[in-house]
Amino acid sequence: MLTTNDYSLTTSYGGIMGLIVGLTGGIVSGKSTVAKMFKDLGAKIVDIDKLGHKVILPSKPAWDKIIKLFGKDLLKEDLKIDRKKLGKIVFNDQKLLKKLNEITHPEIIKLIKKEINLVKNKTCKNGTEEILIIDGALIYEAKIDNLMEKIIVVYIKEDEQIRRLQKRDNLSIEEALKRVKSQMSIDGKIKFADYIIYNSNSLDKTRKQVENIWKNLISHRDSRSQ
Repeated sequence: MLTTNDYSLTTSYGGIMGLIVGLTGGIVSGKSTVAKMFKDLGAKIVDIDKLGHKVILPSKPAWDKIIKLFGKDLLKEDLKIDRKKLGKIVFNDQKLLKKLNEITHPEIIKLIKKEINLVKNKTCKNGTEEILIIDGALIYEAKIDNLMEKIIVVYIKEDEQIRRLQKRDNLSIEEALKRVKSQMSIDGKIKFADYIIYNSNSLDKTRKQVENIWKNLISHRDSRSQ
C-alpha cells in the first residue's frame, strides 16, 4: 500500500510554506485546460502525468521493474517503453494495473516531494508563499491527497467521460469504460473535494469558476500567513 504519512507539510521556518493544492478529476475531464488557467493566474503547476513519463525512461528504476514484469516486447527502438502498448495491457487486467501502479507511484511521489521542497525553499528565501498546484488524475488512488492542503476536482458525468475518451483515443465503448472504471469514480472524488469545477459547459464558465477558486486560495494563503 502506498503511503505518505511520514511526510509533513510544515517547516521550521515559522511554520510557513507554499500552499499545496491538488487538482484532480476523472480521465478526460479537462484537468489540463483548468491547470493552464490556474497557471495563467500565477500558480506553479506540477503535472503528475509528465512525472509518470519521466520515471519510466530507460535507466530509471521503474523502467527495469516494468521490463522484468511485462517483457522486452514493450520497448521501442530507442529502448523507451511504448506507453500505448502498455496501456492496452494493463487496462484489460486490473491485477497488472495494480502491479504497474505499485512500481510507478512510489517513484512519482518522490518527484512530487522534491517539487514541494522547492516551494518550501523558495518561501524561506523570499518570505512569500507560492501556490503549487499538483495536477493528477490519481491523487486519491495513489494516496497522496494528504500531501495537499486543498483539493480541487474537475467534474464531468461518467457518460461524458466515455464519449470524450472514445473520441480522443478512438476506443470502443467497452475499452473506454474499462479505462474510466480503472479509476476511482468521479462522483466518489467530489465527496472529498474542497472545490468542484463543473466542466461540461463553455470555457468561459469554467474560467469563471477557476478565477473564483483562485481568489479563495489567495485569501486562504494570506490569512494563514498573518
